[in-house]
Amino acid sequence: MPTPHRTTVRRQLLALFAALLPLLAALLVAAPAAGARTEAADAVPAAALTEVTDFGTNPSNLRMYVYVPENVAAKPAILVAVHWCTGSGPDMYNGTEYDALADQYGFVVLYPSVTRSSKCFDVSSPQALRRDGGSDPVGIRSMVDWATRTYDADTGRVFVTGISSGAMMTNVLLGDYPDVFAAGAAFAGVPFGCFATTDGSEWNSACAQGTVTRTAQQWGDTARAAYPGHTGPRPRMQLWHGTEDDVLRYPNFGEMIKQWTNVQGVGQTPAATDSPQSGWTRTRYGGTGDRAPVEAISLQGVGHNLYGYGMAARVLAFFGLDSGGPTPQPQPGACKVGVTANAWNTGLTASVTLTNTSSTSVNGWRLGFTLPAGQTITNGWGATYAPSSGAVTATNASYNAALAPGASVSIGYQANHTGNSAAPGAFTLNGTACTAG
Repeated sequence: MPTPHRTTVRRQLLALFAALLPLLAALLVAAPAAGARTEAADAVPAAALTEVTDFGTNPSNLRMYVYVPENVAAKPAILVAVHWCTGSGPDMYNGTEYDALADQYGFVVLYPSVTRSSKCFDVSSPQALRRDGGSDPVGIRSMVDWATRTYDADTGRVFVTGISSGAMMTNVLLGDYPDVFAAGAAFAGVPFGCFATTDGSEWNSACAQGTVTRTAQQWGDTARAAYPGHTGPRPRMQLWHGTEDDVLRYPNFGEMIKQWTNVQGVGQTPAATDSPQSGWTRTRYGGTGDRAPVEAISLQGVGHNLYGYGMAARVLAFFGLDSGGPTPQPQPGACKVGVTANAWNTGLTASVTLTNTSSTSVNGWRLGFTLPAGQTITNGWGATYAPSSGAVTATNASYNAALAPGASVSIGYQANHTGNSAAPGAFTLNGTACTAG
């Protein structure tokens, strides 16, 4: 883990670059430089930020930095961490915790770095907005290919996250390469295609001001048009945005939700809503667990400089990188829930038995259900319950996280009620429906 001194320096660097962003983002910038770097690319030293050259096709002359932990996992996951305007790969390394988390979980981190004068990623040119069209996305794809070859990485666990310009690039990469990336996390970005220009400019004021609005179908079609031949699954998306963002304004948050729920084929009505931290509103679409198809976190009163320490751990939970590998998720019908409720006056107790009826173990579970109107949980056992009313998620305790095939766990809660003392009628395990039993 980083030392206190290093953590303080990282926070100061991140705050400095974020403060400069609104002043520099709208400046005219030079066109991307052509040509690829030509030095030999070899495996890099462990536990050190190292530059790799000659990593493959690189039309916009990006630089590539890699962090490989000493305890790198067999067939590791790959995380691409994309910097903000005016930043660099080393700045992203110094300003975030992904290297320390890589030390803990064994994945490899790639830090692309822009060389054009603006230090902004190209998310606006026609070349950037189509698969293998050229510019920055092609160079980043080459970095991923280099890393998967070099470290025999798991091609099914390649992820991308970014801040500001990096968040916009996260959106672009998920559109251009849905077969490469399993999921993305965008901090203060805009939808895929929103920043598109045809005059060579990198800046789209209408999009930045939040005045570009489209239907969910239109946004989804825009993303799908980047790779119209793709027929496989689409990457999941986690979105973060501050309500007071004055650089990429808050309406872009809603437009991104429209786009990625449509791309995922799920409704725009949240399956779950909660507040994991004061001032945060988290909505999940298409599922209630940590790995829902789309997750969106709105930060009340927060501006463009929204990234803070501790957020990276939530990104890893969404990606499924906070363990040795992806947790097997039961399919609908692969879990069974029985529940009984005993009521009195204005109170009740409910006893819940969850059974894993699948053929695979569950390592970490979240049981979702909706309390009848007027019920509020006052305490519980066997799990933590949040929020206390409405759409509730019961999360395993440390001692009962593992459920072998055929195994059961019993939990329960006490609640107040205003007349309706019924038990919940439907449950989901890690976002998938359970049968009643």
